[in-house]
Amino acid sequence: MTTPAYTRDNLTEVLRGHGINPTHQRIEIAHALFSRCAHLSAEQILAIVNERNSETSKATVYNTLNLFLEKKLIREVIVDPRKVFYDPTTTPHHHFYNVDTGELTDIDVADISVSGLPQLPEDVVTEGVDVIVRIRSRLAV
Repeated sequence: MTTPAYTRDNLTEVLRGHGINPTHQRIEIAHALFSRCAHLSAEQILAIVNERNSETSKATVYNTLNLFLEKKLIREVIVDPRKVFYDPTTTPHHHFYNVDTGELTDIDVADISVSGLPQLPEDVVTEGVDVIVRIRSRLAV
């Protein structure tokens, strides 16, 4: 999965394209996520943003991430109830989660097939299927 190079300037247009007012802090939060094209926690994003200028609060990061989620600019990947990552890749794909290192990496959607989904209730449709494959070192077993 290749992604374009993101700068603060073109992220301003990305935010506007998703109906988000590009404030300084929103641009910095988007830059932390998109320039690395990595799966980051809110705490990691806060640390990255505050390396540059220490004016962003934890509440601002969480509120901005929730706005980005609402506008479908990013995806939320919950690997367990205490570990949430924010993913700048919104096209369909799955993940490996390394329980030893805490690293989350992408799996191409074509590399996994899912069959045998249960019958859905009449008034709903499938929005998507997210697969998280938890891995660990053989030595840790």
